Amino acid sequence: MKAPDIGYESPQTLEQALSCMASESKDYQPLAGGQSLLPMMHLRLAQPEIILDLNKVQELDFITDKGAYIEIGAMVRYAALADSCVIRDKVPLFAQALPHIAHQAIRNRGTIGGSVALADPAAEMPALLKALNATIVAASNKGKREINAEDFFLGIYDTALEENELVHSVSIPAVIANQGFGFYELARRHGDYAMAGVAISAQSVEPYKGLRIVFFSISDHAVRALDAEAVLEGCRSDDQAALQRATDALSSLDFYEDLNASVQTKAHLAKVVMKRALNNMTVESK
Repeated sequence: MKAPDIGYESPQTLEQALSCMASESKDYQPLAGGQSLLPMMHLRLAQPEIILDLNKVQELDFITDKGAYIEIGAMVRYAALADSCVIRDKVPLFAQALPHIAHQAIRNRGTIGGSVALADPAAEMPALLKALNATIVAASNKGKREINAEDFFLGIYDTALEENELVHSVSIPAVIANQGFGFYELARRHGDYAMAGVAISAQSVEPYKGLRIVFFSISDHAVRALDAEAVLEGCRSDDQAALQRATDALSSLDFYEDLNASVQTKAHLAKVVMKRALNNMTVESK
């Protein structure tokens, strides 16, 4: 199908973009990479009045090493993240996960801000940000505000963003020595949406300390497995009895079926991906 007739504006600055978003008389829909919005428009799942194309807003395209944390602008594309030495050195969980996000053509256009704002429950980025205890910075014509990733993703395509706000950037704590990271997803074909996936971070691995286990594509949003984390806290990675108790604890999660798998299959796959991610965790030696 062809997309419906729409208006189009292409602001040159962040100030101009935020001014448009503040309008009460027009319905603006931000466009970043367009890898989700444009197909949704063609399928009539989204019919905005005016597209607000952010691709010329250079103020949103940056990767900055702040020492204790890394700041990533909303318009940074996945391909740029994969090519960044800062990301490879300071956010190793991203380096593990990025090759699994869709296909290269999608990664060339898709942006971190677009994925964050869409909040697709099958997307990797919300789970990665929750696992890394990241902060999302939202901007409006009234200023900026910070929202912890834990509180940002509310449900299917539902976030804590207000109507007049844009995702400005994402702030991620830089890796420190002895931190562990794991990632695993199962998909029918590489690049397809995952049937189930998990992103894991830990302050240390031997024993486990400060675990954050976050699943995607099993529920209505990226969901943290708090009960499994509690079981594994203080246990060593080779403690098979603890691992079994942790997988059993996943029964407390709310699983949602989709076109790929039933609730029962999602529950089984969650156990599989968690075990594999934990067994293949990397540990930062710096």
